[in-house]
Amino acid sequence: MTYEETLDRIHSFQKFGSRLGLERMTRLTELLGNPQERMKVIHVAGTNGKGSVCRYLYSVLRENGYRTGLYTSPYLERFTERIECNGSEISEEDLIRYTERVLEKVDLMMAEGLESPTEFELVTAIAFLYFAEQDIDYLVLEVGLGGRGDSTNVVSRPLASVITSISFDHMEYLGDTLEKIAVNKAGIIKPGVPVIFNVEDQAAASVIRREAAWKGCKIYDVRDLEYQMTNRSLDGYTFDAVIGETEYRDLSISMIGAHQVENALCALTVLEVLRNENLLKLDRDKLYAGFRKAKQTGRFEILHRDPWVIIDGAHNEAGADALRAAMDEHFPDSRIIMVTGMLADKKIDALLDRFEKIAGEFIATEPDNPRKLSASELCGRIRKRGRKCVAVEDPEEACRYAAARPGWGAMVVAGSLYLIGKVRGLLSGGFLAERRAGGGNTAAEAPPENDFRETELQSEGD
Repeated sequence: MTYEETLDRIHSFQKFGSRLGLERMTRLTELLGNPQERMKVIHVAGTNGKGSVCRYLYSVLRENGYRTGLYTSPYLERFTERIECNGSEISEEDLIRYTERVLEKVDLMMAEGLESPTEFELVTAIAFLYFAEQDIDYLVLEVGLGGRGDSTNVVSRPLASVITSISFDHMEYLGDTLEKIAVNKAGIIKPGVPVIFNVEDQAAASVIRREAAWKGCKIYDVRDLEYQMTNRSLDGYTFDAVIGETEYRDLSISMIGAHQVENALCALTVLEVLRNENLLKLDRDKLYAGFRKAKQTGRFEILHRDPWVIIDGAHNEAGADALRAAMDEHFPDSRIIMVTGMLADKKIDALLDRFEKIAGEFIATEPDNPRKLSASELCGRIRKRGRKCVAVEDPEEACRYAAARPGWGAMVVAGSLYLIGKVRGLLSGGFLAERRAGGGNTAAEAPPENDFRETELQSEGD
């Protein structure tokens, strides 16, 4: 297969949707020789923050000389982003080779009368096989959805089970209360494996404590830590913390937002626990360097300064709250324009409750996903709230149109990871400087004919 044919073959498994449960994945990994059991795994779940915690862990381990794998989802711009080893994404050639090997086992599964794996199960199996043959020291493994029935949960004994947060998302799969969601995410907890968690809701935290106690696990609650932020800026945050008997002073991170300090504390606790268990050795200076160098693409990522362009994958209430807090802190007096697009199965009104407190003007667009909410419907909802809005279906054209609007000090793109993945490359390029320099009239400076007109920017109530 070519690389494009390989991606088409992988994506063809989308038709099986999301089906939680481990029967298919267990059999597939058995046929592959259980590669997931041949690695030292740090397993990370959570509604928000798990990607950032994984990045901190990955960066610190690599900085300390460990050969480290990282498995994350979804990807933003390239499929190969999901499978990374020691600073390099899986090559196209390796993706082809490992996909072919896994598909051979899928055929055997089907011959046995089992259901086909889902796309995520297929990709996870590819990642497990790839990492097992890369001679890695550690694998930082991010849960895809929930925990108990997620395909990554076939790892029988990780070094640590980490739960970064519990909030509302994917309720159709995980439950309609925080306690039910916590039960699902606590499913990654394994007997005797230390549990590190950072959960604000007390009822949800109690679920994790009970599950960990029942399975004889040591419990480390990040919320019990003493810490103090000493510097906050758009270049990064600095804080002091005490974890166990270890004191850290002037630990700096480059990711922006108070929530990223909490994510860093969660990762720091994981590292301290593993160090105390003699499961790894860490040089203090290299630990500091690892935290400072860690970056999470698409999470309050600044792509341009003066004027400011920020992309953020906020797609649920907790993520939108974190985005709003960071914008309030760093842009209290700026005129902000937001490009937003959402999936139809998200809590649209809850997100808009937060977003309308960030920006006064919106460009509604559509993520690159079949589950997208139409730009016109989203725009209508925004305008009913008394906010200015124009609908531009194409995300790149929406960003060009927003950039050409006069008077804004910061432009934010948020609402779906599928949206920011589509526009990140454009916004990272030089188009913004050209637009702001007054490059003349283009089609991007007005919405298409079938979108809301400039004269309709005011809400219906005005």
